[in-house]
Amino acid sequence: MTLTVVGWADVFTRKNHKEAIINALNYCRENKGLVIFAYCLMSNHLHMIVNCNEPHLLKNTIRDFKKFTSKEIIAQIESEPESRREWLLSLFASAAAMSKKHKNYRFWQEGNHAIELYSEKFVWDKINYIHQNPVEEKFVTKAEDWIYSSATNYAGLESVLEVEILQQRLITYN
Repeated sequence: MTLTVVGWADVFTRKNHKEAIINALNYCRENKGLVIFAYCLMSNHLHMIVNCNEPHLLKNTIRDFKKFTSKEIIAQIESEPESRREWLLSLFASAAAMSKKHKNYRFWQEGNHAIELYSEKFVWDKINYIHQNPVEEKFVTKAEDWIYSSATNYAGLESVLEVEILQQRLITYN
């Protein structure tokens, strides 16, 4: 699934906003049954391969995650040093004005761009796509150098977020 900031605004260029996302994912993992298999936080979107343990429902956990992180990051923008404060708040206010569900600000675009993963090959295609995102954008030369990604976990390196590492079977795909 992919969660995208409205207007594709590059919010996650600031450490405090990235940490808000990582902290919220940790909370959901520890308290709301979220199982994270892979993720990558880019400057304006978050890719994840996730599921939820019962009795939790993934749709409810993601809804709560989006609601909490929206409020948290808006509060950071309003109260902490931010050179783009007026522009970001204006963008989020405009997005809220076009929505019946949002009063003051809308941070995340509607929907989650969720895709069902139907085979092991497709899962690994998506994990590789997610991990290669920062490489494709030329932020890093190796996927495992992007610390806000599970590529670090899969490479056996120190990570900012614990994930459930999937084991790839040695299968030849045609």
